[in-house]
Amino acid sequence: MKRMTKTLAMFMGIALLAGAAYAAPFPRHPNLGAAHNHLAMAMEKITAAQKANEFDMGGHARKAKELIEQAQKELVEAAEAANTGKK
Repeated sequence: MKRMTKTLAMFMGIALLAGAAYAAPFPRHPNLGAAHNHLAMAMEKITAAQKANEFDMGGHARKAKELIEQAQKELVEAAEAANTGKK
């Protein structure tokens, strides 16, 4: 059980660092930043559901997490485009 707790703590730390890296383009775009944070919370809830159920729910949880990652990247690109004045 201790090993699982340590592994979970390590992954959560990595997730927090990754989230901080994505937060950089959002200071001037609070709505995009809020959307990004909500996606991060959704990712955490899916991970918790996977752990509670001890399976991937037919691959749908994994696919949902992939789509959330894609959406997070798109939000970063949208904020960067807005920061540079691109349309």
